[in-house]
Amino acid sequence: MWLLADVACRLGPHALAQYGLHRLRQAAGLPQQALRDAPPPPVGLLGFAALPPPPVLAPEAQARLRAALESLPGAVCHGPFAADMPALALDLFNPGDVRPVWEANRLACLPLLVQAARLWPEEGHRARLEARLAAWTDANPPFRGPNWACGQEAALRVLHLALALMLAGLRRPGPAARDLLALHARRILATRAYARAQDNNHSISEPAGLLACGWLLGDAAMARRAGQELAAALARLVAPDGGFAQLSTGYHRLLLDVLSVVEALRRHQGAPPLPEPFTARAAAAARWLARLVSAQGALPALGHQDGSALADLSAGGVADARGSVERAMRLFAGESAGFAEEPGCRWLGLPEGLPAALRPAEWVATGSRGWAVAGARALLRTGPLRFRPGQADMLHFELWDGDRPVLTDAGTGAYNPPAGQEWWLDYFPAAAAHNTITFDGREPMPRLSRFLLARWPRLRPLPDGAALRDGRGNRHHRQVRAEGRSWTVLDTVSGPFHALTLRWRLGPGAWRLRPGGVEGPDRLRVTADAPLHITLEEGWESPAYGVVRPCPVLAVRALAPITCLATQIELG
Repeated sequence: MWLLADVACRLGPHALAQYGLHRLRQAAGLPQQALRDAPPPPVGLLGFAALPPPPVLAPEAQARLRAALESLPGAVCHGPFAADMPALALDLFNPGDVRPVWEANRLACLPLLVQAARLWPEEGHRARLEARLAAWTDANPPFRGPNWACGQEAALRVLHLALALMLAGLRRPGPAARDLLALHARRILATRAYARAQDNNHSISEPAGLLACGWLLGDAAMARRAGQELAAALARLVAPDGGFAQLSTGYHRLLLDVLSVVEALRRHQGAPPLPEPFTARAAAAARWLARLVSAQGALPALGHQDGSALADLSAGGVADARGSVERAMRLFAGESAGFAEEPGCRWLGLPEGLPAALRPAEWVATGSRGWAVAGARALLRTGPLRFRPGQADMLHFELWDGDRPVLTDAGTGAYNPPAGQEWWLDYFPAAAAHNTITFDGREPMPRLSRFLLARWPRLRPLPDGAALRDGRGNRHHRQVRAEGRSWTVLDTVSGPFHALTLRWRLGPGAWRLRPGGVEGPDRLRVTADAPLHITLEEGWESPAYGVVRPCPVLAVRALAPITCLATQIELG
């Protein structure tokens, strides 16, 4: 009870009030009444007329699109979940992991098939699109089965449908598509309080979906309310410096993708700009991610990573964020992230020849601090903690040399692992799965549920790093310095601990233990003001959602009294 009270205090009155409202509505049966069975929409959903000519694309971009079309999931996917049960009555945990089911049902195939129909009109892609959409609506009767269980999933389907209509040159959908959009708006509205209570991507995606529905259905009142709510959510959850409440590079990318589709649709519809600070916060969020993306599109794996790639018009996939970053930078910042030939921007007709955004050598944002020096870039997880953390990754430090990871995050594993792999739930969010220090082998924050941690540490900035104090009184100050190809991480500790472990999760390569550290693609050496026990151990990493493999971990252990550890990193 004490931990629950602690979490309630930290979550704050906004989240608690919205969650309380959601539970009251549930108890009164209001969402269930709003989602009573409805007739499915008719076939012939999009009703395209003549399609616009395609943009000029490089052969590689066309090849990626063909590869994406060949790897599309089936039109019907329910996984282990009952397709005919009322969606709000489904158990979304015991049968298996619903996350891959939701991803397969986001209708990401629609914009891809419109692109293909414009590029290769003789190949029957329009008919394939209509057939897939008809099969989906037939297999997913309104408000039944897992694909109607989540308001955010309904919103993301709306955005893909809106993007398909934009690419087809349509401003108003046909009657059948209007029926489908109205069903999705009804689903989103049924659990709006739940989305607001999350203070994360749900709070952004769901009003964005409603806004798209309002514009496409010609419902001015719906569009006005959704636009105001989206702007207010952005003001609450995205700081003026671009830091997002949900500190995760994967979810930050999803944030930008959602906002980019909304802005592109607004321009396509000729609608007025959204209330400020929508554009300013979106631009700041775009610059935050643009500082981290590599030349080939890789991102650090900070925070939860669920494998989302919304509105992937360049068919780059989950591992390539260049399209997401370039699109958002052009739409909101009026700048380029350095990917001038990005094909997704050409599909949207975005301006080219924009000035390249500057990448500062050092930057600070709410929840993070970054560096870019001599071809390498680094990210430090800092504070303050205004919103709930998803992982025990405080003061985690990640370092990349160009496209090559040097010090990495463990990733996510899965939100609901397969049978026999339940240990993923404890391992990947834990402090030991990050590049930080653990005291006495204990987690700094007790876990109350899959996504809820208690007793958040107190964090504060330092001139070149950050500091924390955990609930047991242990203190950890981390400072980062870069000089050319040499990086130094200085950790200062104090408190009632008896022993500590510093872990560095190493990138791919043939690493060998050497006196004082390891050598491989790079060299790491650790020194301290106390004796150290240094080992090269096997850990685990999740390079993609649902994928887990071994990885090397440098573990540095010491007994109290110890006050300072210095890690010297020489890049190869």
